[in-house]
Amino acid sequence: MSDHILSGGETARPSIGFVEKYLTVWVALCIVAGVALGHLLPGVFGAIASAEIAKVNMPVAVLIWLMIVPMLLRVDFASLASVGTYWRGIGVTLFINWAVKPFSMALLGWLFIGWLFRSWLPATQIDSYIAGLIILAAAPCTAMVFVWSNLTRGEPNFTLSQVALNDAIMIVAFAPIVGLLLGLSAITVPWGTLVLSVALYIILPVLLAQFIRGRLLAAKGQGGLDALLAAMQPLSLIALLATLVLLFGFQGEQIIAQPMVIALLAVPILIQVYFNSGLAYMLNRLSGERHCVAGPSALIGASNFFELAVAAAIALFGLNSGAALATVVGVLIEVPVMLSVVWIVNRSKGWYERGAAVHAASIGRTPQ
Repeated sequence: MSDHILSGGETARPSIGFVEKYLTVWVALCIVAGVALGHLLPGVFGAIASAEIAKVNMPVAVLIWLMIVPMLLRVDFASLASVGTYWRGIGVTLFINWAVKPFSMALLGWLFIGWLFRSWLPATQIDSYIAGLIILAAAPCTAMVFVWSNLTRGEPNFTLSQVALNDAIMIVAFAPIVGLLLGLSAITVPWGTLVLSVALYIILPVLLAQFIRGRLLAAKGQGGLDALLAAMQPLSLIALLATLVLLFGFQGEQIIAQPMVIALLAVPILIQVYFNSGLAYMLNRLSGERHCVAGPSALIGASNFFELAVAAAIALFGLNSGAALATVVGVLIEVPVMLSVVWIVNRSKGWYERGAAVHAASIGRTPQ
């Protein structure tokens, strides 16, 4: 998952380890284990759920930090200087992430949860479900992006630049976008808790990761950073899987009791993923961007920073809220759905490169 910088500035593609290769299997096992343990040991999970400070669950917060910080150590904000090299892909991804995805999810949430499925859902949780879907879509993925990019043989420098740019934007844009859309959904926004979530799960991890990265590079160079990333990678994945066990343990009773609710919440999430990835892929093709950029662009445009979404939903509405359940449904389908998008991107490479704009750009001329 990490990027290894070679001499001359070339970036090697990260290798996929055993755990990452079968990530869907491990995720499925953790989901089953979490639901089963939550059902069998409700007292234990209730005690863990009650370990809160300012509505922030501390065990979940620690696990999320263990996931986020290793990922952010890979982000070199100096790479933002090279964003112009991939201006088409960068522009498409930014448009999808910040101008389309949060607003399309708000519309889909209102359409499906607030209207079409309303009679099949608990009336008291409708607004909370919609809030969870909005929170889920408001932050673009940072952690799993490196895996998706590698699986599509994506351009690693583009992926790194895009993640760095998204993280920089997310620091200032996440709270206002969520606040705006939740306000439009007639939900009272607890701004203090929302700002605390942004500080806890974005600003502080970014600052810590950049501090560690800078000190390590100064002391030991790129080799030292690569060694640390290799050592922390298993810890990050273990934290991801442990978080899934906890989250599905917290929601285990609701999941078992409300399978119809889970299925209905999955509908707008699935539509959102395929719509945004497809739109990003097509816009890159029309603009003449290379396939190795279009693939990760489509995946970044569609995937969600579910660690932040879950944490924010829990902090804003509580562990047992409809919002928390909606974000957990996002976790439930994130990996298998994104793997299906990877399959589509890889299988369609020949079709993509036959596009007039892509062909023209590849031979250095502009299509008429």
